[in-house]
Amino acid sequence: MAAYNKADLERRMKGALESLRSDFSGLRTGRASTSLLDPVTVDVYGANMPLNQVATVSVPEPRMITVQVWDKSNVTSVDKAIRSAGLGLNPIVDGQMLRLPIPDLTEERRKELAKLVGQYAEKARIAVRNVRRDGNDQIKQDEKKNEISEDEKKRFENEVQKLTDKTIADVDALAAHKEKEILGK
Repeated sequence: MAAYNKADLERRMKGALESLRSDFSGLRTGRASTSLLDPVTVDVYGANMPLNQVATVSVPEPRMITVQVWDKSNVTSVDKAIRSAGLGLNPIVDGQMLRLPIPDLTEERRKELAKLVGQYAEKARIAVRNVRRDGNDQIKQDEKKNEISEDEKKRFENEVQKLTDKTIADVDALAAHKEKEILGK
């Protein structure tokens, strides 16, 4: 039985795409989104916890996020965590509710975010190429062990390349769409 596994390579390449989508969901485009606060962790009860485990996050209007903290004693910790998360948001504390107005994106900030899109996309492309390399290495090993013929090796390598090209095209399309969304063009 050959060790080359196309389904495994597809799964790993899809994983790189999903990771990219997740990275992109944290980039703001000027509209409020609860996913903006996904990376925020709060130091409460002697542990670091995701924000959504200590509060309810919602978007009552397009340019406002509200964070309803469940335990009154955690309001200060949540406020501090959001301010120090590097998201450029300044919470307004109102009892156990924190209001986060989403400021307009400046042209400079839009360009920074667009650069970040490019960096995330490149990281995803590298991950995809690493999966391709692993697949091709596996195919070469299979051929050395005489588990597959030279013709099969060529066919499998073509399959891996087609899969790589398709996934990288998907990465590029995602990046172009996100960049367009951020730059507002």
